[in-house]
Amino acid sequence: MAAGVGTALGVPLSGAELASHAAEAAQAMERAETDQERATAYLEALFLLGGIPADRLGEVRTCLARMHGERHLWCSVPESTRTALARLKAAGLLLGVVSNSEGRVEEALEAAGLRDYFDVVVDSGVVGIEKPDPRIFQAALQALHVAPEEALYVGDLYEVDVLGAQSAGIEAVLVSTCSIEELAHSLLSGDRPMTTPSRRMEQP
Repeated sequence: MAAGVGTALGVPLSGAELASHAAEAAQAMERAETDQERATAYLEALFLLGGIPADRLGEVRTCLARMHGERHLWCSVPESTRTALARLKAAGLLLGVVSNSEGRVEEALEAAGLRDYFDVVVDSGVVGIEKPDPRIFQAALQALHVAPEEALYVGDLYEVDVLGAQSAGIEAVLVSTCSIEELAHSLLSGDRPMTTPSRRMEQP
């Protein structure tokens, strides 16, 4: 993504540079209300933090739309993520994806080489329900034949993922507080991961 946008705009831009701003850009998503707004807020913040001038964001959007049409943007993952998922799958855990998307989650997972790790994929664009609605989480539980108290949900947005999962009776972990690799190690070693509380502590 970084290389494609950098080439199109004629500016130096690296994946490592964008990745270093991912956590800060994710905060912009918390202020958005819809999934489309969240994606736009995240990407705009990411490229602004990466040094793209605000007056060139229109060019960035055009480039990303073209790239997304050619190959799903959200299909690049670290090799360590594949390793962690493989370990969880080999241990006999049932894994699922619950995603707010436009009906292309299966395609993105296939492109990333991750689809085989998951037993169930629930795409809001297919089922017509978006997180944080508890019904989309319940759909995944039903497909997996798992009770809420037996499940653990991992997400990157507090309002959408954590509160949504908790509203369906599922404990949740905010991925910004630990990596997928750390979570897998914790689960497989018998330690209970530290879940995210239902309300953030107020800052003094």
